[in-house]
Amino acid sequence: MGIIAPTLPDIDVAAWRAKPRAERTRVLQQHWALHGFGTPLGVYGLYILKIGLYVFGALAFAASTPGIGGLADAGDWWLSPVVFQKVIIWTLLFEVLGFGCGFGPLTMRFLPPIGSFLYWLRPGTIRLPPWPEKVPGTKGSNRTILDVALYVAVIWAAGYVLLSPADRGQGLIEPARFIPLLLLLPTLGLRDKTIFLAARSEHYWVTAIVFLFPFVDMILAAKLLMLAIWWGAATSKLNQHFPYVVSTMFSNSPVMPPAVKRRLWRDAETDLRPSWLSGTLAHVGTAVEFGVPVVLLFSRGGVVTTIALIVILLFHLNILASIPMGVPLEWNVLMGFAAVFLFGEHAEVGLTDATQPLLVYGLFGLVVISVVWGNRRPDLWSFLPSMRYYAGTWSTSVWLFGEGAEQTYADRVTKAAQLPHRQLAKLYPPDTVDLMIGKLQAWRGLHTHGRAMAGLHPHAAADHESRFVMDGEMVCGSAIGWNFGDGHLHQEALVAAVQERCDFEPGQLRVIAMESQPFWNPIQRYRIIDAATGVIETGEVDVAEMTSRQPWDGSTPFRITWRDESAVV
Repeated sequence: MGIIAPTLPDIDVAAWRAKPRAERTRVLQQHWALHGFGTPLGVYGLYILKIGLYVFGALAFAASTPGIGGLADAGDWWLSPVVFQKVIIWTLLFEVLGFGCGFGPLTMRFLPPIGSFLYWLRPGTIRLPPWPEKVPGTKGSNRTILDVALYVAVIWAAGYVLLSPADRGQGLIEPARFIPLLLLLPTLGLRDKTIFLAARSEHYWVTAIVFLFPFVDMILAAKLLMLAIWWGAATSKLNQHFPYVVSTMFSNSPVMPPAVKRRLWRDAETDLRPSWLSGTLAHVGTAVEFGVPVVLLFSRGGVVTTIALIVILLFHLNILASIPMGVPLEWNVLMGFAAVFLFGEHAEVGLTDATQPLLVYGLFGLVVISVVWGNRRPDLWSFLPSMRYYAGTWSTSVWLFGEGAEQTYADRVTKAAQLPHRQLAKLYPPDTVDLMIGKLQAWRGLHTHGRAMAGLHPHAAADHESRFVMDGEMVCGSAIGWNFGDGHLHQEALVAAVQERCDFEPGQLRVIAMESQPFWNPIQRYRIIDAATGVIETGEVDVAEMTSRQPWDGSTPFRITWRDESAVV
């Protein structure tokens, strides 16, 4: 297969298939420890090309601003205020079209690697309203012409800003030009929360709000939002999960030497818990996200600011180079650019310079509330506005399809793409497909919550060994066109939408849904859902128990709080 050939373990696949699921997963987790997903070289080329097109698009829209100069003169104008405005809106558009987070093979999207905008432009597909019982006119899971029109209007509104001129006085886009986008995106989000989240609204839409402020207030408010993002991410890493994220993520890095990958684990063959090195890297990363933004905020330029900028740029470059699953690549490019523009080019703007402090600190206060509330009650908030980025605290799910259920799903649900194994079957022989799907399950199991999920399989179905098991995030990407770590998108609401279309019998489809860990609470709660009858079991598991186990060990003790014994199948 040349440049699309994955790196997989050299094993007897027939003998491997005959083993119990835990033993099959163990083999692939040991392989992941040293080789990661085994991503083909061609896939890395695809993502490098995508980043290049993202950067080119940002520069092209900036250069379209009358009077700013051409692309050849970018060195003279790349830190102009209007460029920052257009880069933010371009990144929002890039994401809302599906080219950013959740794109391509590293989210198990192969054929096609993208489908979001095609799916969201299609009436009859699934939409997920956030509060259908509370917001009038939003009930139902069926996308209508109205939803499509709103989505088109959001794209138009972003393009309207990107093609706008800049005021010759301050070099900024007229504030009124942002208003259509600021109104249309949340309106669409009330009909379908997926698109609102896919736009990375907690960052780009909120930043667009500050473009309504006077110049100095705009800069200061944007700085405070960056501070909230860094501090929110750092706060979410104050847990036992993050070293597991570090070891798993860096094992997948194409630039990490094999000798270092081996040292990320206590023992790459027998003990797949993070080593002291992974723990140290986790602590250093957390300290950087807490400390460097404070230096940037207060240093006001000079050598100290320059050193802090170099550190934060290296921090984001490190994440970028690891090519993490979910691939938040453009976001890391944007964070680097925004840091240079806000804290380097405009280092002189400080906390006491606000001309409209109520606007600046009022908005910042709302962002802080979303972070604090989201950390204490993650069951009520997406991890994105809670800014719990890539810390291992995600809510998640696993879908267990009984006999014939996956085929029913394939036939009856209008999807952005088939489930990953069906996509891969068009590219690779069956042995390769099974190993690649197994590597996905191995990746999930290397995280703390993945250990618990494996132990819950027998709770969900007595015949779990013979069932087709798929990570809920992959079902999400298939069923609603986008997936980027938010387990709430593939729990009860999506199960109900799929059931509405498939009419499964009791027991045919079981879903294990696990909520993320609340801040400073040592447990994670789970639910087991039958698509036809509803919740059949609830309970909780100690995070400390999960961290003490090997990823293939399904003996983690669960505290069952309620169970319908008649529902066991």
